[in-house]
Formats: sequence, C-alpha cells, structure tokens
Amino acid sequence: MTHQFDLAILGAGSAGYACALRAAQLGLRVAMFDDQPVGGTCLHRGCIPAKAWLQAAKVRRTVAKADAFGIGATLGDTDVPALLRYVNGVITPLHKGLEGLIAARGITVVRERGRLDLADDGPGIRVGDARYDARAVVVATGASPVTMGLPVDGEHILTSDHALRLDALPSSAIVLGGGVIGVEFASMWADLGVRVTLVEAMDRLLPTEEPTHASILKAELMSRGVDVRTGTKLTGLRIDGGVTGRLGEEELTADVLLVAVGRRPNTEGLGLEEAGIEVADGGHVVVDDTLQTRARGVYAAGDVVAGPQLAHRGYAHGVFLAERVAQLQGLHPHRPTLPKDSDLPRITYSHPQVASVGLTPEQAGPNTECKDYSLAGNGRSRILRAPGTRDSGNVLLVRSPDGPIVGVHLIGEDVGELIAEGALMVGWQATPEDVAGIVHPHPTLSEAIAEANWSLAGRPLHAHD
Repeated sequence: MTHQFDLAILGAGSAGYACALRAAQLGLRVAMFDDQPVGGTCLHRGCIPAKAWLQAAKVRRTVAKADAFGIGATLGDTDVPALLRYVNGVITPLHKGLEGLIAARGITVVRERGRLDLADDGPGIRVGDARYDARAVVVATGASPVTMGLPVDGEHILTSDHALRLDALPSSAIVLGGGVIGVEFASMWADLGVRVTLVEAMDRLLPTEEPTHASILKAELMSRGVDVRTGTKLTGLRIDGGVTGRLGEEELTADVLLVAVGRRPNTEGLGLEEAGIEVADGGHVVVDDTLQTRARGVYAAGDVVAGPQLAHRGYAHGVFLAERVAQLQGLHPHRPTLPKDSDLPRITYSHPQVASVGLTPEQAGPNTECKDYSLAGNGRSRILRAPGTRDSGNVLLVRSPDGPIVGVHLIGEDVGELIAEGALMVGWQATPEDVAGIVHPHPTLSEAIAEANWSLAGRPLHAHD
C-alpha cells in the first residue's frame, strides 16, 4: 500500500508535533509516525511531569515554613499516590488537547515506529510492508536517558523515567549527575523529605551556567540538607538491598541511585546510515544550517541534532522546518530563519531556580561590562521568602563593549518566569539604553532586571553605582 504526503515526520514529541501542526496550518499533507503517545518525552516522561513533581515539592516546602508567615499548619507525610493523581491530572488534559488539535488539522497519525526509506523518486517512511511516500521527511525521534552501562532495573538503579513513576519515595537517594536533571531531582526529593547525596564529576554544578550562580545554588541546596559532592566520581557500585558505592575512600549507601548524566539521541534502527545520512559518534544526526541531512529532502530536528536538549528548541526547529518545507514547495512566501542556540533561554527548576540566555561574562570576552542586582533589594522577592531566611537571588546582565546586552543570568525564587524578557533583549540585540525606558510593574521580580539594566545604562536607582 502506498500513501502520498507532502511531509512525513518520524517522532511525535515536541519537535515532531510542532512541525506537524505548523505544516498542516500552511496547507501541507502531513503524516506523523510514533509508537509512543503524542507529546513525547516532554509531556509524558519529562518536562511536564517533572515540573509538576517540583510544584508539589514547593507546596510541601511552603507548608513546612508556614509558621514563619503567621499561618498555622501541620506538615504530614507525602501521599505519593495522590501526588501522582495530581501529576496525571496535569498531563491528561494537555494530551487530549494536543490530540484534538492534531485531528482538527487533518494530520495522519500512524501509531507505529517508522523507518526512513529512500527511493529514486524521493524519501518515504516504511512501516512493516507499507511505504508512505513523502516529498520531505523530518527525523524528530528525541532522546533517552544515558545509563553509563549501569544495571538499571527501575527499582534500585533508576533513570528519570523510573523516578517520575515511583509509587513510594525512597528514604535516601544518590543522584549521579549535577546537570539540570540531577539538580532538579536533588532539590525536589530533598523538599519531599528524601535524604539526598548529589554527585558530580566536574568541579561545579550546572557547568554551562554562570559559575557564581552555580556556587549560590550549591550553597542553597546544602543549606536544605543535600550532601553535594563535586569533583569526584562514584565507583565500586553494588546492589545489596540498597545501593552502595565509593567516593574515594568513603562508602555511600542509599535506597536508590538515580542516573542523571544526560540523554542520548534516539537514532538507532531508523535506517539513517543505510540512507547515506551521517550520524556522529554520540548518535546525533549531522545537518547543515537549515537542518538538512546529506540526503535530499530529509531533515532532522530537536534532540537528535547536537546542541542544548530543550523542548522549546524542539518546537523552534519543528516550526522552522515546517515553514522551510512549505516555502520550498511553494506554500509559504518567506524563507524562515532558524533561531540560534545561543539565543535560547534555559531554566533549571530547582529551588532556587536558575535561568539564563546568551553568554556568560567569560564567554563574552575581555572588556565586557557586567552589572548585577541582588534580589535582597527586590520587594517581591522578600515577600516570597519566609521571614528570617537569607535571599541570595541575583540578576546579572552582560553587555558587549559599548554594545548590546549579550547575556542575562538569573538565580532566585520563580526567576524562570523572567527569562523571556532576557531572551527578547539578547535576541533583538538591545542596548541598555534601548530598554531603559520600559516601565516594569511594582512589586514584581521583573524590576530586578530593570535595576540591573539601569546600572548598565549609567543610571542606577535602587543600587549603588
């Protein structure tokens, strides 16, 4: 059986479904192939459930400090089955809404795993004995947790996929990896009452973020009882009713070990190499600056392309490719622009949150001008924190010499909600003078960005020059 489409997409995650929705909107006939639920890792096993767990942890942390706000409250046990019902209550309507959008736009969904199949007359997708012809194909199959060859069993040694489905919390855990995933789980579990040891082989947490903010985060986690070990590796791992390993001469024991050292692209078994498409040693599909592979009419998007593994990067890639394919097929009047990875905002949803976009001072080079503003001077930040606790939040703006703002770096309570403004400033290459006149509402955390920007523009208000 042969089917004809303008665009066929391998993968129904963030990159895949965003590409499908935009392409259908532009008038392309679209088919999407995946044996997993539409929405992919982000909706079902990653971003959304993880942040729902983190919200539950925030509620527990708030209740624990309720007396400091003048509210009487009793902190009980964490009811994990009820917490999972809350998490699923977030996921289910989002999934149903997404399925409705896809159906409304006439997108064909083949709920099986497809494989790229090139023919003389163009690319297609093969599923069993059926071949689905297409004028263009997008590979958007996402990524899976790296296990480092450890005997992951879902009981004692976990990946994030397992950790988000636990029906009971461990009393103690070793988290291996101090990147975004590891830090978020360490923060969340600590707030839910788990005794956590966080192990990172590099000399600091969040190695891609501003070093001073990584140091602040480490101190904050340790103040909440997380045992943070950086610059060291876990060795001699064994399972003996729990999990035991060694850090140098010291022996560590916990109920579970979470392997949170990154994710590897899902590119095996897709027929890419057979089609002449180059796949790097790390599993990433090699593409040009329009996300096209070496095979004519075959593109790649999202986590299978080397770069930051972010759901919103996947969305951006998907929309770009939908418009690019539509433009090449005469259905879109303009050639789209692919967003640069350096212009994409990043958020770590720990407590405190870390958010950034653009360059750090070190990356920006010599003669860079930097200004920071402590959230201790921000009224909204003081309102959010329990009385008597120290506010170590900070906003750091980075400006090229006499030029635009090239980096925005934030740490503090709920600062992830601010980074879109930072992305606008960096993406539009705004100078401090360009945005100094924008009025920010009071009292909000956003005023801290305004204060740092005023300092860069030479007109500080609530800050010493």
